[in-house]
Amino acid sequence: MPIGKRFQKGQSGNPGGRPAVSGPLKELAKAHTDEALATLVAALAADENNVRVMAANSLLDRGWGRPTQHHELDAGDELVRRMGEAAKRLKDGG
Repeated sequence: MPIGKRFQKGQSGNPGGRPAVSGPLKELAKAHTDEALATLVAALAADENNVRVMAANSLLDRGWGRPTQHHELDAGDELVRRMGEAAKRLKDGG
């Protein structure tokens, strides 16, 4: 497909999708989960374990993924009003 051309409707530029990531990092990190957790527990009582805690968190993040983050959005009354007006115009055909 030439540069600058759009794909036809229903056609993807990457039909196979993103390739699955495979490799030893995730399994290796999971193998150290018990040690990482023990490091975190030990660090709770220590003063200078910043590097150890960061390493333990990194292993856990890579092995098990980061926790889901929830975000709250306050769009404000003006945006909600405008969206309602736009929806009404679309419904009325104009």
